[in-house]
Amino acid sequence: MKKITFILLFALFSSCSNAKQQQQDPIPTHETFILNSKQVNEARTINVWLPPAYNNSTESFPVLYMADGGIKEDFPHIANTLAELIKNKKIPPMLLVGIENTQRRRDLSGFTEVDKDKKIAPVVGGSEKFRNFIKEELFIEIDKKYRTNGKKGLIGESLAGLFVVETLLIQPDMFDTYIAFDPSLWWNNHYLVKNTKEIFTNFPTTEKRFWFAGSNAKDISVYTKQFSQILKTAAPPTLQWTYADEPKEQHHTIFRATKEKALIWAFGNHQIQSTEKHGN
Repeated sequence: MKKITFILLFALFSSCSNAKQQQQDPIPTHETFILNSKQVNEARTINVWLPPAYNNSTESFPVLYMADGGIKEDFPHIANTLAELIKNKKIPPMLLVGIENTQRRRDLSGFTEVDKDKKIAPVVGGSEKFRNFIKEELFIEIDKKYRTNGKKGLIGESLAGLFVVETLLIQPDMFDTYIAFDPSLWWNNHYLVKNTKEIFTNFPTTEKRFWFAGSNAKDISVYTKQFSQILKTAAPPTLQWTYADEPKEQHHTIFRATKEKALIWAFGNHQIQSTEKHGN
């Protein structure tokens, strides 16, 4: 039974990258640069997509950051989606910054005391260093190279979704908007879910927006649903949030199935009040 459980967990960690490789998204025009990081002690490839309005104005723009941001990962998929939504005036223009993976399971997972979690990869638990890389190095480089207005969003799926939620709870001031698809909240014996109420006691007074979704994956949906129930009573007044329960979607389909409504809710109309903010 333990062997079967480990295989299922390993499959969940790998499924999103496998599904991405099966989808051949057109590669949009973009810029790429290498950032040598002291925080993670390696060179990182950064991909940047600019909206059409960028080169036709002197305006500054918000930035959406994403892990799984390589050309063979989710960067083309999300860049093309942003382009279409911006073209149709469903969301305002923004930059997309994709961080290409090196050791995905290391960077996107937090500390764990669970032995089976530690067997997922040779190295896990590096999310703090990865977050410091983004905050202390990548933000500075992007602001130096591009016209940015200080507004930032973070988007991710599965293990990257876990990183989104962990960042929202641990360092909420890093971003203004958080989007997580099927976040792996089971990590470390669902530590984040169990400690949400306590963590929220230090939530900032500035407004944050959070959209997350759960598929029919049994070991994920149980915790995304629990998390939504906790938010109904414990979410601070400065957090606007919504939960999309998607039982018809599988772990590998939920990102593409719900991407547009997530981005429109998060960025399309900032006067929208979350249907979940005060509970249903």
